[in-house]
Amino acid sequence: MKPTHIEHIGIAVKSLDEAVPFYEKVFGLECYAVEEVAEQKVKTAFFMVGQTKIELLESTDPAGPVGKFIEKKGEGVHHVAFAVENLADKLVSIQDAGVAVIDKTPRKGAEGLNIGFLHPKSTFGVLTELCEDPSK
Repeated sequence: MKPTHIEHIGIAVKSLDEAVPFYEKVFGLECYAVEEVAEQKVKTAFFMVGQTKIELLESTDPAGPVGKFIEKKGEGVHHVAFAVENLADKLVSIQDAGVAVIDKTPRKGAEGLNIGFLHPKSTFGVLTELCEDPSK
C-alpha cells in the first residue's frame, strides 16, 4: 500500500467554539466546513494547510470514541489519516498481513469520504485512518 498523501490530522478538542477561533486567529486559517457525523458521535471542523487538512473533533456524546479519548488522554492529536485508492482492498490486504483493524470494511466518514481505521496497537500507538474519496 502506498498512500497518495496525508489526508488530514485529527485533533480532539472539548469545544469547537473555543478551538476554531484559535486556529483562525493564531494560524490565520479559515474554517471551511463544520459537520456532524452522528454515527461517530462527533462534530468536526476543517481547515486546509497546503494539501493537508486539520480536522478538529468535538464529541457529541461522552460515551463516543472522541469523548472517551478526551476523558482518558485529554485534548490533542487523535489520529493521522492517509488518502488511499481502493480502500476495501487495502483493508483486506492489511488484515492479511496481520495488522489489527478497527474497521474490516469501509464506512462513511466526514466530507463524504469512505474510511477505515487501523488499531493503534498495530501502528506504534497511533490511531491511523485510511480515507478514499469515492468521487475520484
